[in-house]
Amino acid sequence: MKRAILFYFLATLFVACNSSKVEINADFYSKLSDQLNYLVQQTPDSLKVPRTYSEEKGYKLIGFKDWTCGFPAGSYWYMYELTGNENWKKAAIENTVKLNGVQYLTTTHDLGFMVFCSYGNAYRITGDTIYKNAILQASESLITRFNPTVGCIKSWDHGDWQFPVIIDNMMNLEMLFWTSKETGNPKYKDIAVTHANTTLANHFREDMSSYHVVSYDTITGQPVVKQTHQGLSDDSSWGRGQAWGLYGYTVTYRETGDQKYLDAAEKIAAHILANLPKDMVSYWDFNDPKIPETYRDASAAAITASAFYELSKYTSNKYLDAAEKIVASLSSEKYLAATGANGGFLLEHCVGHLPGNSEVDVPLNYADYYYLEALKRKRDFLNK
Repeated sequence: MKRAILFYFLATLFVACNSSKVEINADFYSKLSDQLNYLVQQTPDSLKVPRTYSEEKGYKLIGFKDWTCGFPAGSYWYMYELTGNENWKKAAIENTVKLNGVQYLTTTHDLGFMVFCSYGNAYRITGDTIYKNAILQASESLITRFNPTVGCIKSWDHGDWQFPVIIDNMMNLEMLFWTSKETGNPKYKDIAVTHANTTLANHFREDMSSYHVVSYDTITGQPVVKQTHQGLSDDSSWGRGQAWGLYGYTVTYRETGDQKYLDAAEKIAAHILANLPKDMVSYWDFNDPKIPETYRDASAAAITASAFYELSKYTSNKYLDAAEKIVASLSSEKYLAATGANGGFLLEHCVGHLPGNSEVDVPLNYADYYYLEALKRKRDFLNK
């Protein structure tokens, strides 16, 4: 009996010590493929794509004007890369085609999400210029929202704000950097850099936690309102917002080589790491007084993991270790859905907008996208 107890203890210790290791092999990808294939089969709409799912409401399908519209196509492009299965290329093309017209929208700042995650991956993988042309047009549409007095791209056209800029907007700069390189025209990069500088100056507190929304006076260019719209309070650290900032400044460093952006990314990373629980999957807000008995946000964790993989290329291996641990947790039964469950989405336990009682503890298409991106980056590290 004592020997059995000792064996159990050692086995448990072994698992705990190796919890940051995920067996990424054909069987693992096959499981992901089966799950996402279920989602594809359940959402065959010829014009819309799936955003989320719940047992009570079923699937939420959205068109090309929704900010999350590009993530399903992007996920399927990543699945094609990870598996080599032509069926995923077919699904990716079909879901990219559904977005036709998105590149002309000038009423949203989210074109990076909507276009670069879909058409961007499509062009990177296939080289088909039809995808390239969509990205170039989307970049033209996006920069119409730039105000040189403020020094930012406007985020929202709704609400009582005069010129709201949200931390999420940092994620849309990558497309502008790409377009400047592709066209040789510096105007897109110049706008991206100006936006990054203005955001760095006004969105962050002393500990490098960020506000969600900063609204500017368009006459003076000065910030007049600082809020956290989707977090717990104006002074709190909304989990996904911190992930957006980390990812955005990591990309900005990659594209500029300017040390101040790497410094910013590392300071944001330090704030995040100081507030992650033992399993490294982010709480929806770092300042929720109900912690640890509150919601996790697997979408924030997936974004953070993907950003950490890239950040580790430019600095410390501690970010690689953190990314590995996050991916291991997300790949566990606690967060990775069983085949046929969760509506076919990969990750469970995401939070969209808790104060608005919207998409709470459900799957979200962008969580799956950044999880697959993190897996691809993990694979690339192993194969380098």
